[in-house]
Amino acid sequence: LNRAIDIKRNSAGVVDAISAEDIGKFPDTNLAESLQRITGVSITRANGEGSQVAVRGFSGGFNLVTLNGRQLASTSIDTSTGNAFAVGTGRSFDFQNLASEGVATLEVYKTGRANIPTGGIGAAINVITRRPLDAREDGLSGSIGAKALYDSSVENAEANLKKVTPELSGLINWKNPSETFGVNVFGSYQLRESTSIQSNPNYWNIVPLADFLNTAGAYITPTTNITNRPTTQYVQIPNDSRYQFSENRRERINGQANIQFKPTDRLEITIDGLYARNKLSDERSEQTNWFQRPFSDVTFDDNKKMQTAIILAEAKQADKGYEQQRFATKTELYSVGGNIKWNFTDVLSLKLDANHSKSTTNPDNANGTSATTISIGAPVRATHKVDFSSGFPQQSETLNDCNATNGGRGGNCNNILDIGDLGTQVARRIFSKQESRVNQFSGELGWDLGNDSRFVVGSNYVDATTRSASSNNQQILGDWSITDTGRVQELAGDLIKTYCMTCKFDKYNPNSTGSALVAFRGDAVDLLDIFSPYYAKLGRPDALQGSSDDTVGEKNLAVYGQMAWGGDIGGRRANALIGVRYERTRVKSVGLQSIPTALAWQSDNDFTVIGGPPGAAVIVKSKYDNLLPSLDFNIEVLDNVMARTSFSRTLARADYGNLFASVTANAPNRPTALGAAPA
Repeated sequence: LNRAIDIKRNSAGVVDAISAEDIGKFPDTNLAESLQRITGVSITRANGEGSQVAVRGFSGGFNLVTLNGRQLASTSIDTSTGNAFAVGTGRSFDFQNLASEGVATLEVYKTGRANIPTGGIGAAINVITRRPLDAREDGLSGSIGAKALYDSSVENAEANLKKVTPELSGLINWKNPSETFGVNVFGSYQLRESTSIQSNPNYWNIVPLADFLNTAGAYITPTTNITNRPTTQYVQIPNDSRYQFSENRRERINGQANIQFKPTDRLEITIDGLYARNKLSDERSEQTNWFQRPFSDVTFDDNKKMQTAIILAEAKQADKGYEQQRFATKTELYSVGGNIKWNFTDVLSLKLDANHSKSTTNPDNANGTSATTISIGAPVRATHKVDFSSGFPQQSETLNDCNATNGGRGGNCNNILDIGDLGTQVARRIFSKQESRVNQFSGELGWDLGNDSRFVVGSNYVDATTRSASSNNQQILGDWSITDTGRVQELAGDLIKTYCMTCKFDKYNPNSTGSALVAFRGDAVDLLDIFSPYYAKLGRPDALQGSSDDTVGEKNLAVYGQMAWGGDIGGRRANALIGVRYERTRVKSVGLQSIPTALAWQSDNDFTVIGGPPGAAVIVKSKYDNLLPSLDFNIEVLDNVMARTSFSRTLARADYGNLFASVTANAPNRPTALGAAPA
């Protein structure tokens, strides 16, 4: 990467970069995947695609992303891991929103500088867009790119997903022959469809050994067969064994426009705009065997610190769960800015910059939710066993769809697992949205001292506001005990598809047989459109469980001075950069939340928080200031060998969730019993 090497060699401090030419040599789908080619940069992925960037071990929330040196508004509600209750609290920029084709250069500042905005303790990442006056040719020029993305995971799809999806981009640039005026427009469209399959137990409980071995407790009986009896102080026990299959869709649109006017060699005016839209959806289904306990057989591993149950079995008539989930969000980002560079004398220059950016992430399901889930199940499981000893969880079970359980429930007694054995349980509608706005103004005065030396003073003001709102509604259908076996076939039989989920594990062996080869799939929104009004008429309406609405405002004023020196030491070229930055930050947090009225115990370990109306606003204010020095030095110790050292003090800011004024009331964390001594 020749351009990146040049930037790294010639910059003060530790700076890496990658240019558009270098980006074009690789099939990167977004900027995160381009950045991972830089030393010390790694990425986290969502549905197999780069999402956030970690630098020197610091994750996305500890890194600052700027666009042409300006702070970007950022929002994200990450449901990619199946977290239906995800809310927008993060500061980290989601690189899924930007295509790599629209970028001229990516710069990664791994050390602090006085003139670089704070907020990145790992790095400050500057995204530089294409400028019309930088084009190599006068007049009208442009480029068109077309790619086709083939995703082999789509071969496992149950829906009609596309194996090959388009990625289109185009740039039109015009500048006059005198290179005093230029305009460019960039646009891109990218679509990707994919699937994923995983095994992911709901929760691992860390249990005191004495509690586990208590035969009058929840885990074992006097007749339980325990192999490799544990001796560690604590043991790990899973809540269930669970497989999950998802079909994902991502549609991204990017647009940029830039205008440059340079009437003289001393004055340059730039106006630029960016628009990005990213729509994500995930249709997900589960195949779950929940442990009812106590266990009939348990085998532990040999871990000397904390032994883990690797084989568990129980013989208890219970249900198999097939929750259907649909997640969908739409993120929109726009940024508009203007910049003036004026060299009003041969040695004095002035830079002025203003920018406004806004980002929103909103629910995008057809029913207005960010997540809709509906639990369906079949009370037909006679025995259940899960074996983790091979390295991959293998479920096995036996079926009895004739026995009535828990108040007269049972299957259709045809000795096979089919849609006639299904009933409903509980449905949830989750609404989450996040909005972020940033207004930024900056000015910098520079004095060229000659001999590669320069002194600058500047100021930067940022007014940022982030709002995150969410609510959770729950509706009891057939209840967790499935009191309506057969109702799914009766009301929504045409919406449920029977398929083999475990057959989709082409790299692992679930060793499934019999009823373990059967799973069910349907669109959660479509199913709830049928069952919600049906059970509302039976006196089981949709009920608010809780809501919150938090707004955090930050106003940051910074002033800085920085001196660059260039010269020779012992006949070797050397450079130094020394600066100091002072920042003052004011924070105001306003929270609105529903006040819980009750904590309802529904059954077993199922607790529900009953939400009430929103209370009065809670307002919290705070302020802090920081003095941030920096020093960079490099010297060419040998021809083409540069040695450098750097010192800086910088800061990162807390996740917005840590600044919210509201307080969340949750159900107890999977208790086995609650009570108190009688008076």
